[in-house]
Amino acid sequence: MVYFVYVLFFRNDKNFYTGYTKYLKLRLEQHEKGLVDSTKNRGKFKLIYFEGYMNQQDATHREKYLKTYHGKLFLRNRLKSYLTG
Repeated sequence: MVYFVYVLFFRNDKNFYTGYTKYLKLRLEQHEKGLVDSTKNRGKFKLIYFEGYMNQQDATHREKYLKTYHGKLFLRNRLKSYLTG
């Protein structure tokens, strides 16, 4: 089983949302339909980054890291060309 860590970019507030899931396509549909409490009022988003892991523990550790200051710096550096247009 593959676990995904993913990052969404919300156009309205120009902020990110980081999460993890077993079923990426289903989770994105849930975000689109407003079924996820933490993102339902944030408007349109775009999937801008994801990684796959072979076990849940690795995925949750990576998700937690990406939510830290250094993790956010990593993402901004990794996605620099996307974010600057």
